[in-house]
Amino acid sequence: MAFNLKDDKRLAELIEAEENRQRDHLDMVASQSIAPRAILEVSGSCLSNRTIEGYPGRRYYAGGIYLDEIETLAIERAKALFGAEHVNVQPHCGTNTNLAVYQAVLEPGDTVLSMDMSSGGHLSHGHKRNIASRLYRFVHYGVRKDDELIDMEQLRDMAMIHRPKLIVGGGSSYPREIDWKAFREIADESGAMLLADVAHTAGLIAAGIHVNPVPFCDFVTFSLYKTLPGPRGGCILCREKYAKEIDLAIFPGHQGSMITSLVAAKAACFAIAATKEFKVLAGRIVDDARALASGLTRRGLRTVTGGTDSHIVLLDLRNLNITGKEGEGLLESSGITVNRNGIPFDPLQPWIASGVRIGTTVAAMRGMGPSEMETVAALISRALSGENVSEETAELCRRFPSSVL
Repeated sequence: MAFNLKDDKRLAELIEAEENRQRDHLDMVASQSIAPRAILEVSGSCLSNRTIEGYPGRRYYAGGIYLDEIETLAIERAKALFGAEHVNVQPHCGTNTNLAVYQAVLEPGDTVLSMDMSSGGHLSHGHKRNIASRLYRFVHYGVRKDDELIDMEQLRDMAMIHRPKLIVGGGSSYPREIDWKAFREIADESGAMLLADVAHTAGLIAAGIHVNPVPFCDFVTFSLYKTLPGPRGGCILCREKYAKEIDLAIFPGHQGSMITSLVAAKAACFAIAATKEFKVLAGRIVDDARALASGLTRRGLRTVTGGTDSHIVLLDLRNLNITGKEGEGLLESSGITVNRNGIPFDPLQPWIASGVRIGTTVAAMRGMGPSEMETVAALISRALSGENVSEETAELCRRFPSSVL
């Protein structure tokens, strides 16, 4: 059977349209990066033809000799990159990594202490619509009202009152670095295990810009496409004593076959993240975010926490009298892609929200630096005021073309 993409005219047109959008628009969604050519090639390789279950040396299918070597290569590279005792590279997504940790070490009804979503937490940290909240009892810590930083006193008090079996640190819209040593001390004092969800900052950790949570945490989970230059998918790092339970929680607990092509792409991602070039890129990602936050502040916009230590800049739009949903639309019409996002103590529902979340990973990967972020800050400010700056955005993107597109 011979069938090529060109034979599916409508699908080919849609993919081309999306490619053009990525080329001409400035993607500043914080949960995105640009997959290097090697990642795209491996993801679409002949490995997509294979179904395989189990783990290296213990497969439920024949013909897995090379797949065993590929998965082992990904595991060993991740161990070396993060200094982990045990690694599972099979998770299909970041949420699966957290659910697997819960299944591995918790019983139904056990208590988990995690960050509230309005403070920057993630859906998999106990949102009422997530399956985890139906199985476990979640209680939440948040941020202080005065500076919007994690309220460590509240975290300790809640840990001592509720005695959770697991404490979860990390989130999806918290722009500051987390003090994992302080989290560890509270976990030890309250008798809890500690999970670091570093889906957004794994690349910064790999580059040595953020402190590595592995020495302090029982489990570390992340996805590979936010500040890492990888494929879709997740990864779990854990201490050796939890290895068997973690592996069983992924297979057969949550998944069947691993996605073989993406496991290979994860191996490629870890190799890229170990290079000097990636460390330079990761530094530029953070420098860009700080420059962007500074530029926006000078133009009268309010950044949550007053700045950033990561790739995330969270804008509070209330002083502009527009919602996050409206701000997202204004920016998109000007060729700048972000997402509406809740802010701490947000009075609006998440679908509307009072803020927008902006990320600098893609801009940095296109080669933009702090000086370009001054331009971007001006474009964002003007767009949020109702001016259409799409032509200027497109011109900036032409000056800094994607290395892939």
